[in-house]
Amino acid sequence: MEMKSTMRFDRVSLVRLVAGLCPVVALLWAALPTAGAQVFADRATALVDYSRADFGPAKACPGMSGFRAKDLVQLSAAPVPGAEGVPAYCRVSGLLDPEIAFEVSLPDRWNGRLYMIGNGGHAGEALDDPGRVSQIHDALKVGFAVAQTNTGHDSRKEPGATFVMSDPQKAIDYAYRAVHLTAVTARAIAKDYFGRSVDYAYWNSCSNGGRQGLIEAQRFPEDFDGIVANAPWVDQTGFTIGALWNQRALDEAPLSAAKLHLLAERVMARCDAMDGLADGLIDDPRRCDFDPARDVPACAAGVDEPGCLTAAQATTVARIQNGPVSKGKPFFPGFEPGSEAVMPNFFGGGVSSGWLNMIVSPQPGGKSADFGLAEDTMRYLVHKPPKPDYDYKTFDFDKDIKMLERWGKLADAKDADLGKFRNRGGKLLMTYGWADSILQPRMGVRYYEEAVRKNGPGTGDFFRLFMVPGMSHCSGGIGPDQHDPMTVIINWVEKGKAPDQIIARRTVDGKVVRTRPLCPYPQVARHTGEGSIDDAANFRCVEP
Repeated sequence: MEMKSTMRFDRVSLVRLVAGLCPVVALLWAALPTAGAQVFADRATALVDYSRADFGPAKACPGMSGFRAKDLVQLSAAPVPGAEGVPAYCRVSGLLDPEIAFEVSLPDRWNGRLYMIGNGGHAGEALDDPGRVSQIHDALKVGFAVAQTNTGHDSRKEPGATFVMSDPQKAIDYAYRAVHLTAVTARAIAKDYFGRSVDYAYWNSCSNGGRQGLIEAQRFPEDFDGIVANAPWVDQTGFTIGALWNQRALDEAPLSAAKLHLLAERVMARCDAMDGLADGLIDDPRRCDFDPARDVPACAAGVDEPGCLTAAQATTVARIQNGPVSKGKPFFPGFEPGSEAVMPNFFGGGVSSGWLNMIVSPQPGGKSADFGLAEDTMRYLVHKPPKPDYDYKTFDFDKDIKMLERWGKLADAKDADLGKFRNRGGKLLMTYGWADSILQPRMGVRYYEEAVRKNGPGTGDFFRLFMVPGMSHCSGGIGPDQHDPMTVIINWVEKGKAPDQIIARRTVDGKVVRTRPLCPYPQVARHTGEGSIDDAANFRCVEP
């Protein structure tokens, strides 16, 4: 089966990432919505023509420089001419106290809706970053006003989480305050410019951006009518503990790209057909009975070759898959079988010419992206005051977990009580790739199941989770990863059509090679027994 990645990212940025020059950048692309260019792709079949833009501005763009609002310390506005399919728009840029940079793009013809994108990792992205500009342009093309923020710091000047060294307030702004203030300010700016209130406001983002979306639903339920939270970083502190656990295991027995490639092959050989269909996908890795010591060839004593695992390496794999243990009990989910090396072809070749895995460093003795992010979190956000020289090797998994509680109360998106968001009519759509190799998929499953317990049997009326077999972080991987969550959420918010399935596509070299329905959890897609396994029409969503 062809397993070429369909992810679309800047090649230079990826080279820097794989080379380990800036490991914390690993999650920075995660502000990209799932399936990137697929956002708004299904608008022709939408139940409402949300690209119909009937409203024009009520004032000239330069006049927006005089707009005033609470916490606003700086504002400018300038018209941007239309080009390359992007309509003309008014770009309003400002600063909220103390250093929250934000931007609102207001099209000349408006559909009455606000669209906001989030941030990856420890945020601080430049607002003119090409990836962010591309997302803004996509939304402007269909008439949205678009908002974004850097969450209060510039990562080019203050990389990682070092921003707290200049002002502790920036930690709170990053955790939750900046997104909320930007959303409120963006609504007010749109109202002032167009002379009418926003009809509907939408959030669509991934990873840390998914965390931001969940916090909006939990703490500021009035900000958005529809929230798409893709692969959300629900439990930032739990993830951090997990990354420390993984690094300690890898310190004892490192894993190479070749070892991960071997693992991926052996996992697929054992678990591909467990759902009754040998299709190169594992539909629910929790059912995969995989034991690296049993199911991967063991190296002979004193031998360490690409085609086998040493006993110590098998133990490391098991520790990463099982997750951290505290006081003899499982503390946090591990990574799923099938996520070992799902992005092997960024540069057109196999494992020897291009490889990307966020748990394991591509350089011997180097820091993985996941660990770099966790180490920064521990040094600058968990410790107060910061401890830039904190040594993760001193972390005691039985005694030190409590030290993360203070930061968790600020930044974790674990509050499952969504009653206020539900009662005001909000809709929440969450997706997660089962083969995510950056964030643990069961982090999302655990949150959804807790939300069902907390909000009752009617939870599916406003909140649904869609797990994506074979998809990596936000998009990519070996499964059908491309879909349009925005059309789905708009149908749900504005027409009351809850999604019973979402059709996902896998594209190779610009050609759709497989479609598959994504099902509302806990349902799974099952082949009817007739027709191609590459055609979504031949599958049904059923209870597992």
